[in-house]
Amino acid sequence: MRIRLVNDDEYPLLQDIERAAGQRFRDIGMPEIADDEPLPVDELARYRRNGLAWAAVDAADLPVAYLIAERLDGNLHIEQVSVHPDQAGRAIGRRLLNHVAVHAAADGLPALTLTTFAGVPWNAPYYRRCGFHSLDDSELGPGLREIRRQEAVHGLDRWPRICMRRDL
Repeated sequence: MRIRLVNDDEYPLLQDIERAAGQRFRDIGMPEIADDEPLPVDELARYRRNGLAWAAVDAADLPVAYLIAERLDGNLHIEQVSVHPDQAGRAIGRRLLNHVAVHAAADGLPALTLTTFAGVPWNAPYYRRCGFHSLDDSELGPGLREIRRQEAVHGLDRWPRICMRRDL
């Protein structure tokens, strides 16, 4: 599985991957998350323009997973990681995270951060296995605080959410 930057013509494929990956939430009683629309093309394009959108691609060079990130509070913040369910269980998400960690470390950034659902098996428990640890509120910078505020406005706090960090 090769990882490369996302191409401009792949945004609809990334949206399809996110929609398919989101269906798992329906199975655990979170249909609102499953029904949430992926980021619009112009938002995905912004991540690509900033050099912070990567795809894991198959032998035909088609994305099967992707990760987008942004610089936040002096770290690289993982905004979204989505793996198509047909590719689940192959450590593709972990490979994307490791790839981005190398990129961030090369840029002199000390850590990766993200926000996620605390109790969803493929969220916080998975990220712990990938080297992330939970942050308490006193450890959040202003950028993470704003993301958490926006998540609450969006209704995501209906389920427990946490911020996590992976030191590089």
